[in-house]
Amino acid sequence: MKVLDPFDIALLNALQADNRATADALARTVALSPSAITRRIRRLKDSGVIDRDVSVLSPALAGRRLSAIVQIQLHDHAEEAGLAVLRQRLLASNHVQSCLEVSGSFDLFLTVTARDMAEFNAFADTMLAKDAAIRRYETSFVKKALKQTLAIPLDARDAG
Repeated sequence: MKVLDPFDIALLNALQADNRATADALARTVALSPSAITRRIRRLKDSGVIDRDVSVLSPALAGRRLSAIVQIQLHDHAEEAGLAVLRQRLLASNHVQSCLEVSGSFDLFLTVTARDMAEFNAFADTMLAKDAAIRRYETSFVKKALKQTLAIPLDARDAG
């Protein structure tokens, strides 16, 4: 990865807040010309610093869905092949928004979305309850999302 400079850092922070901002609007935040902004964005994408652009759905639409945090404890002696198959299935599921390997008494944390409780139960029954690698799992349902972001605050320590 190419070394980032302070302009890259400022630009990445601005894009994380609104990646639809025009080069002219970004030039008011980052002290560069719009053409320089456009070139930098292209370079950051081409180099893989910017992984992808996504659309975040409004709470009016997304808020109608069921959201759950699922904590999974794996069997201590589960075969690696079985664990690999489980991970592959979880990563391929459209219901799984995030899958994190964690330390502590649980091994995986999932964020799962479903249309309703019936759809969540079908997911849990087919993906979790019958998997031999899973010792147990616990589910907490989200009552209200107070903050939800993937933004990573960057500063001078992240530059060159």
